[in-house]
Amino acid sequence: MPYLNSASNIRAKVAEYTNAKTLWIDTEVADYKSRNPRLSLIQVLDDPTDMSGDRVNLLDVLNQPDVVGEFIEQIMINPEIEKVFHNANYDLKFLGKKRAKNITCTLEIAQKIPYYILPLPNYQLKTLATALCRFNYIDKQEQSSDWGRRPLTEGQIEYAYLDCIYLAQVHLQLLELQVASNPDPKTEDLTALDARYSELSENWQLLKSEFEHLQERFKKAMQAQNVMETSVCKLISYERQTVKVPLTELVKLLQNQDVSLDFPITLTQKMQKDLGDNLEKLAVDIDTTTSWRLSTKNQENEDTQE
Repeated sequence: MPYLNSASNIRAKVAEYTNAKTLWIDTEVADYKSRNPRLSLIQVLDDPTDMSGDRVNLLDVLNQPDVVGEFIEQIMINPEIEKVFHNANYDLKFLGKKRAKNITCTLEIAQKIPYYILPLPNYQLKTLATALCRFNYIDKQEQSSDWGRRPLTEGQIEYAYLDCIYLAQVHLQLLELQVASNPDPKTEDLTALDARYSELSENWQLLKSEFEHLQERFKKAMQAQNVMETSVCKLISYERQTVKVPLTELVKLLQNQDVSLDFPITLTQKMQKDLGDNLEKLAVDIDTTTSWRLSTKNQENEDTQE
């Protein structure tokens, strides 16, 4: 994994990359939790078949804004070169932002593949690499290390080049799943689809009925036993107010007001806002109810980026 830290060597490598069709790119950022994060490394792979790391170049751009600028101008905004990232939105903060062209994001690809085809708890690069490519024992400890110090440790360098390999392999596997999950509608076997649809429909009705019934039992049991959380679910309460007013009173009020409302008898929150202070002039009847929603803990957790 060639490590380049001189501006001249990096520029020469960037010039080579201008002839590439596709590049798999990752970045490491120093002080990423601060208000002034600094781009530390740009890792680039130009051959997805490389599993050794020989074709991964680590471009050390720490405190070299001119070099980063040239990378952006020659690579990132070049529409002829496809740039593949995982969670591209994060990397683009440092590499051209909205100016960047021809960007592919493996996170976005994975999120668009139906869950039954790609049943994973999250779409982190580590999770995808393990599930799709059988990369086991992936160590992400160096991700949060100090990328602003020099020299970099052997562990940091190994982590940096391996992520590009994971990225490229995940990308190739996702492209296959993408094709499998989005076949050409013109060549679909309607007879096979018909049979599968009927089978799933019957099973779904049974499963949906059991699930909804179980959900209600679960919710009531947790409320009755005053249990707010189990190993799988969390019980969440929220209040909802319903504001009601006699329609005749509302009509009388509107006769002298320039307010256009499409309303039912029950006032929506938008209607209450439109009425403003005039709401106080009405004899409103406010009902407050408490509702409960059952959700899995996984639904409450946001996907980490990488």
